[in-house]
Amino acid sequence: MSERNGTHSGTVNVAILGCGRIARHMAQTLRGMSQDDRYADLIRPYAVATRSDEARAREFADQYGFPHAYGSYADMLADPEIDLVYIATPHALHADQAIACMTAGKNVLVEKSFTANERQAQRVLDVARETGLLCTEAIWTRYMPSRQLILDAIESGAIGTPRQVYANLSYPVSAKARMVDPAMAGGALLDVGVYPINFIAMAFPDARIQRTISSCTLTDRGVDEQFSATFWLDNGVSATIDSSMVSVGSRQGVIQGDNGYLIVENINNPERIDVFDKDHRSVNTIDVPEQITGYEYQVVSAAHAILEGRGECTEMPHTETLRIMRIMDSLREQWGEVYPFEREMASGTEG
Repeated sequence: MSERNGTHSGTVNVAILGCGRIARHMAQTLRGMSQDDRYADLIRPYAVATRSDEARAREFADQYGFPHAYGSYADMLADPEIDLVYIATPHALHADQAIACMTAGKNVLVEKSFTANERQAQRVLDVARETGLLCTEAIWTRYMPSRQLILDAIESGAIGTPRQVYANLSYPVSAKARMVDPAMAGGALLDVGVYPINFIAMAFPDARIQRTISSCTLTDRGVDEQFSATFWLDNGVSATIDSSMVSVGSRQGVIQGDNGYLIVENINNPERIDVFDKDHRSVNTIDVPEQITGYEYQVVSAAHAILEGRGECTEMPHTETLRIMRIMDSLREQWGEVYPFEREMASGTEG
């Protein structure tokens, strides 16, 4: 990426930090974008790094067409050609890794949940402000065209005045070690529960929570296995969400008004929006645009922000990242769920 007259122009070189499942999903996306006329001049799949396994990084790079592979994060961050780092590691590692990237002069796209708690998030965003670099959360639904389609359906008046919302996301993923590890900020909330929370926040962007009631089941290691919560919003809407890491859920988002309702199929990656009248008759089906994987929208937004010299993306501004983290902190407080590193910080023993 070159710099002319104080403004950036050219192609954004993207690196991936981590080689897990979600990193592979991003790699597939970047490869697809590099072969798509809409995005080929904007982004370039450039590098991947593991913590300490160069052979694994090289295998990953060869599979997805990345020209550079690094066997340590430090080696990757020393590469001056990298413009944007996508952080694809467990939640508990995001804060330190994002700060290391920005300290090395790299813009960051940080996988959800942004950090393990609001305190960590604020620390990351303080560094973003100090460095002037882009720092944005990779909660992909925030960047998808379906977000505006849902808002348009609500604002069309087809369902009348919204009064109730229900949103679910549940997957049986407790077999994954990080999901049940409190040291990695495991549990359903930060991994899958974050999506129903964001669904409500996107559907009613100007509303704020007035009251919350929630409950959860904790594992024997002290992380939330499944939970439900009801939020009363200041616009008169009550919103109920649930998530689980031990069951298969409907993945639906249902917004109910006084004249009808709409159903979003798969709030994690919306497939369509079905609108019904008060007599439960289908009145409209709204399809979402075809996509490479759905990850491309957040990459495009991050790339444009970098080229325009912005420190955040409009789709997920820093204030919203902090607000969502604050909501999740408040739920864990109700449940008595505290991560080990939070206890260490509170006792002053954190190294």
